[in-house]
Amino acid sequence: MDPHEELLAWATEKGVKFHGIEPKRIPGRGIGLIATRALKPNEVILDVPTACLRSIDTVRTSIIRHLPKAITIHGLLAADLALDTSSKYAAWNAVCPTPDDFHTMPLVWPRDLQLLLPKAARTLLSKQEAKFQRDWAMVSAAFPQQLGEARYRYAWLLVNTRTFYYVNAKLKRRSKDDHMCLQPVADLFNHGDEGCNVAFDHKGFSINAMREYAEGDELKICYGRHSGDFLLVEYGFVMDENRWDEALLDDVLLAKLDTRQKDRLEEAGYLGNYVMDRDTVCYRTQVAVRLLCCGFREWKRFVDGIDDSERSQPKVDQSILGLLGDLRQEAEKAISEVETLAVEDQQQQEMLVRRWKHIENLVDVNVARLREKSSR
Repeated sequence: MDPHEELLAWATEKGVKFHGIEPKRIPGRGIGLIATRALKPNEVILDVPTACLRSIDTVRTSIIRHLPKAITIHGLLAADLALDTSSKYAAWNAVCPTPDDFHTMPLVWPRDLQLLLPKAARTLLSKQEAKFQRDWAMVSAAFPQQLGEARYRYAWLLVNTRTFYYVNAKLKRRSKDDHMCLQPVADLFNHGDEGCNVAFDHKGFSINAMREYAEGDELKICYGRHSGDFLLVEYGFVMDENRWDEALLDDVLLAKLDTRQKDRLEEAGYLGNYVMDRDTVCYRTQVAVRLLCCGFREWKRFVDGIDDSERSQPKVDQSILGLLGDLRQEAEKAISEVETLAVEDQQQQEMLVRRWKHIENLVDVNVARLREKSSR
């Protein structure tokens, strides 16, 4: 029997209910969930009872009692997966990604390639690396003979990429980052800008169709309104069309500010985190750029909401155009360096080039918008 057929049989036996969907291999995309018939908006397509979830409630006592209370739920679930030698979840495990499937995750990239990530992605990766190392330090100290780092990292990445937001009585006392669980079949949904509605209560999870689907259509869920940098670091993929994409302007903007200007921005709460999406640059960027091209009094009135500084907007827009030009040059330079780098995994290289090209596209869209605005 095909592993996915075995998963469906196992899940059905455990109380999971399918309504017009089944897993299917999609060329170039891996496994996804496909409509087996026409589906209506808000129609229930999947029910997963609480008894099927892998959560804090299912982690074995023999693992919990050896680990510090400070360990994250992420780290705890990963330890449970990594140390599980039973056949209890064999049908589920058989359809999970293999260790080789995670080669697109920047966490396992060579350092030279990691250093060429966009700054937003590097920042996310740094936090992810620190989180993994904290969890691994606790787990390796508790199970020094039973578990190696590679095996634990694989389990940790499974949890990182396949959990759902979830809260129960035990998790309410923990931080929001610990509100998670694993669930069978539902973890086969791919990501989309918009997706089917996911809800849970004490009985379990229920997923409803977002719209009408024809037989053969793929159904997706939205992992969140995330930028391309977030999707790359946290899930190991990028999307050519992502309505929630954005790019960070910090490197090109902070380089133009002197110490006094940075101090003023910090005092006002506007230092750093300058972003643009497909429609605009953020208000924080508008504040910082005005400090470059306006007098201090005018800038202060703008920050305090007394003056909209509309008469200075053309100068601000021209300064932003300059910043966008700098960012495009940075992207072009990064692409050139990535393409000439000697790496074993060409797909890692190609994925990083794609991410930088997405940033180039965001720049070009905003440049066109600002030039069209100035020509009115």
